[in-house]
Amino acid sequence: MFRHLTAAAALLLALVSTPSARAVDESDLLPVEEAFALTATATSRDSLQLHWEIADGYYLYRGRIKARGADGTVVGELDLPEGKHKKDEFFGDVQTYRHAVDATLALTSVSGDSATVTLQYQGCADIGICYPPHRQTITVELPAANDAPKSLIPTTSGGFAMEPAAGATPVNPLTQALQGQKSLVGGTTEGPVVDELPLPEEEAFQFEAIALSPTQLLLRFTQAPDYYLYRDRVELSVDGGSGITLGQPHWPQGVDHNDEHFGKVVVYFDQIEVPLNIARTDGKAGSMTLHGVVQGCQNNGICYPPMPRAIDIDLPAASADELAAAEMAVAAENRMAKPAATKPATGASEAGVSAPLALLLALLGGLILNLMPCVLPVLSLKVLGLASSGESHAKARSHALWYTAGVLLSMAAVGGIAIGLRAAGLALGWGFQLQQPLVVAALALIMLAVGLNLSGLFQIGAGITGVGQSLTEKKGASGDFFTGVLAVVVATPCTAPFMGSALAFAFTSPTWLALLVFLALGLGLALPFLLVGFVPALASKLPRPGAWMETFKQALAFPMYLTAAWLVWVLAKQRGADAVGWALIASVALALAAWALSHWQTRRRPWAVLLMLIGLLGAGTSLWQLHQLPTPTANSGSEEGVEAYDAKALERHLAEGRVVFVNMTADWCVTCKANEKAVLSTDAFADALKQANAVYMKGDWTNVDPEITAFLDAHNAVGVPLYVVYPRGGGDGIKLPAVLTVDTVTTALRNAAQ
Repeated sequence: MFRHLTAAAALLLALVSTPSARAVDESDLLPVEEAFALTATATSRDSLQLHWEIADGYYLYRGRIKARGADGTVVGELDLPEGKHKKDEFFGDVQTYRHAVDATLALTSVSGDSATVTLQYQGCADIGICYPPHRQTITVELPAANDAPKSLIPTTSGGFAMEPAAGATPVNPLTQALQGQKSLVGGTTEGPVVDELPLPEEEAFQFEAIALSPTQLLLRFTQAPDYYLYRDRVELSVDGGSGITLGQPHWPQGVDHNDEHFGKVVVYFDQIEVPLNIARTDGKAGSMTLHGVVQGCQNNGICYPPMPRAIDIDLPAASADELAAAEMAVAAENRMAKPAATKPATGASEAGVSAPLALLLALLGGLILNLMPCVLPVLSLKVLGLASSGESHAKARSHALWYTAGVLLSMAAVGGIAIGLRAAGLALGWGFQLQQPLVVAALALIMLAVGLNLSGLFQIGAGITGVGQSLTEKKGASGDFFTGVLAVVVATPCTAPFMGSALAFAFTSPTWLALLVFLALGLGLALPFLLVGFVPALASKLPRPGAWMETFKQALAFPMYLTAAWLVWVLAKQRGADAVGWALIASVALALAAWALSHWQTRRRPWAVLLMLIGLLGAGTSLWQLHQLPTPTANSGSEEGVEAYDAKALERHLAEGRVVFVNMTADWCVTCKANEKAVLSTDAFADALKQANAVYMKGDWTNVDPEITAFLDAHNAVGVPLYVVYPRGGGDGIKLPAVLTVDTVTTALRNAAQ
C-alpha cells in the first residue's frame, strides 16, 4: 500500500508544478514528521510543552493545530504564539510559523502517571505543495514531585520513548505518503479533530468508465459511505493527439451543499452513473485513455486534494453516420456549456460585432445575394413578369409584398431549423442542408422542373412543379409567395460579403435575436423587388412588354438546367458515380411526369394520370436508392501543391515556423468555386505562396467532416468559404473575406511571411 501511495504522490507533485519551477518528485519533499518534527515535554502534572522544529522551506498553519485528550486525559486550552500573517489561497487570512514554534497545552485531568494527547496539524512546502492534515497520538509520562521534565520523541518503530528534554533529537519516522496538492480540512479552523481516520483515496473515491457505444462512454463514481464527491471539481480530458473530443457529462441530480471553500456546490453521496458523448476522427475499433481528476470530502472530516486517475477504454468501430452525429452532438454540448456572458444578447458577440451592426451586415449581405449566379435568374424572371403584367401600381405593390413574405418566411424557416438543430446537438451552418445528398438531389429535380416549365413543356402543376410555374404565368399571391420561397432555396449555396459576420453573430445569440438576423438577410434579398414594386419611377424604367419576353423566358430555362447539372456534379463528389446514375433516372422519371401532365392539361387523357403517377413514383424510388448509398472511400490523391487539411499537420507546420494558408471549401459552395477560379488558381497566388514559403492546406466540407467543423467553430465561422492565413513565427490565424481578390490574398501572405 505504501508503494502505491508514494507513487501517486510523485505523480501528483509532477502535475502541480508551475511552468517556471523545476520538476517535483517525492525526493523533493521531506516526510511530514521530518518537515515538522514534534517533541513533547511534561513541564508539570498539569501542562505539556510542545515543540515543532520546522525545516527550512516549510511552514506550519497556526489555525490548523488542534489538540484533544485520549485514554482518560482531558486537555484544556492550547496556548499558541502569534504567527506571521499571510493571505492564503484556500484559508484566507491565516498565521503561519517557520523554523520552530513552542506551545503550551494545559492538562485538566489525567488518569495515572501519564497523559495521552492526540495532536493534529497541517503545513506546506514553499514549492507549492501542502501536506494533508497530519495526526499524532502521543503519551507522555508525567513527573512526580521534584522530578525533572521528561520529553517524548518519535522512534523509528513509529512509537514514542521518554528521554531527557536536553538531549532530545528527533529520529526520522517512516515516510508518510502525500495525498496531493493543497489539501483542505472540512469544518472551521477551530473545529474538532475527527474521530475516524480517513480512508485511502482509492477506497474513498472510485472511478470507472466503459464504452456504451462507439460514441458514448458511461462513467461511474462510487463514494464510500459518509463521503461525498464535488460535481464541479471533476475534470475529464483525453490526450490531445488521440483524435477524440469529449462532450459534457450528463450529471444526475445531486445534493445542494454550502461549502466553506467553494461556496454553493452540488455533491454526490451515493454511487452515480454519468453518460458522456465523445467525437472521434477515426471510426476504427481501438482504445483511448480517459484522464480524470476528482475531488471530494469525508463528511465532517478532511477534504481530499484533487486526485488524478487514468482509465484505458476499448472503443468499438463506428460508422460514418455515427461519427458525424457524435461530432455534431459534442460540438453543440460544448458550445452550450460556455458561460452565458460569452453570448450577449445586445452587445459584442464572439463574432466581434454588435447586434445593430449584425442586422445591417445581414441586410447588405442579402442585397448582394441578388447578384449571385444562383439568385439572379429568379429575380430577373420576377421583374420580367412584373414588366409584362401592365398592372396598376397597387397590384405591383401587392406582388412585391407577397414575394417578400415568401422570402422572409422561408429565410426564418431556414434559420429556425439551423438554430434548432444546433441546439439539439448538430453543428450546422449556412448551407448545411447541401451536405445531405438527398437534399442536393431534390434541389436538382426542382431546378429541372423549373427549366421544363420555362421551356413550355407544362403550364400549371402541383407540388414542386408549381413552384416553377409561379415564376412565369401564375397570377396572384400564391405565385409571388412561392417565387420568394424558391429565391431562398437557390440562394443557400451562395455566400455574399458581410454575411459571414452576421451569421456568426446569429449562431451565438439568443433565438429571438438570431431570427432577426435571418429576417434582415431575407429583407435584403427581397429589397430590389420591393423597390421596383413601391417606386413607380423604377417600374417605369422596365422594358416594354413584347414577344421578345417569351423568348427571354425560354432562354432563362438554361441557367436552371445548368444549376441542375452542377448539383448532380456535387452528388458525384458526395456519393460517387452510382449517385449520378440514380439522379439521372429520377430526372427522366420527372420529365415523364411533366410530359404526362402537359397531355392531361391539353387533352385530358386518362392514361396521362397513370404515367404521371409512374413518373413521380420512379423519381421518388430513385431518390430513396440514392439516399441509401454509402459515402465513397476518400481519394488519397490531391491537387499538386495542395495538402489536405489535417489538424496535426497544421500544428507541425506552425511549429516549424512555416506560413500556412488554409482554404475551407465545399463542392456545393458557389462562392468557394468562384474564388478558386478567380484567385486561388492564378499564377499570382502561386507566386505569393512560393515567396512566403507557405503551405497551402485545403479542407473539403462537401460532406460532414468533424475535423473541419471543429476548425470552423474555432474561428467562429458558420460555414464555408473560410480562408485563414497563419503567420510565420506563431500567432493566431488571420481570417480573410468570404469573397477574395488577388490583392487581398497576396498582401496577407506577404505580411504573414514578415
